Amino acid sequence: MTIRVLIVDDQSVYRTGVSAILAAQPDISVAGEAADGEQAVSQSRALRPDVILMDIRMPKMNGIDATRKLTGPDSTTRVVILTTFDFDDYVYEALEAGASGFLLKDADADELATAVRVVAQGDSLLAPRVTRRLIEEFVSNKPTGLRSTTVFNALTDREREVFQLIASGRSNAEIGQELFIAEQTAKSHVSRIMTKLSLRDRVHAVMLAYETGLVKPGR
Repeated sequence: MTIRVLIVDDQSVYRTGVSAILAAQPDISVAGEAADGEQAVSQSRALRPDVILMDIRMPKMNGIDATRKLTGPDSTTRVVILTTFDFDDYVYEALEAGASGFLLKDADADELATAVRVVAQGDSLLAPRVTRRLIEEFVSNKPTGLRSTTVFNALTDREREVFQLIASGRSNAEIGQELFIAEQTAKSHVSRIMTKLSLRDRVHAVMLAYETGLVKPGR
């Protein structure tokens, strides 16, 4: 299956370079390009790409607002934020808006292609522990309990255990080892949790854990 990508950046030279890299991959095609957030929204709705590589700072509509419009509950398109700095304040806002991860603009060709494949498969781009460190960086001075813990009522006792481990940065293999279950069983639990809580991926699972106070910065 070919992964269709929309490239969104206000610098035409950058778009051209990324387009050339991705077009050279046998399993990736460039569905289109956009120079600002407004174009990104209209192009995405017309082209229905699998993955959008989205710059943050753009004219007319920034990448955060565009991401928010394109990652609703009915959307299957996944957004990867393109940024110059890995701990940019806007990155966390973009994750809150629905992005599945971020990628530094100086990433090489292999990193770029791998990022597209990972996100297209439904995984978050960031490794669990990197995700947690990133989120802690921005929530350490914010109040917890922003969302009610009643959101977890739909989970079974076992699923609550698994969710706690997801929130602490464990991979499926590590969850399996800790709970003495097969990795595939852990993966099935994770999938059901994501569905029940309407979460797009692990990034948003970790964010939910902090928002509800289930996990607190530094723990």
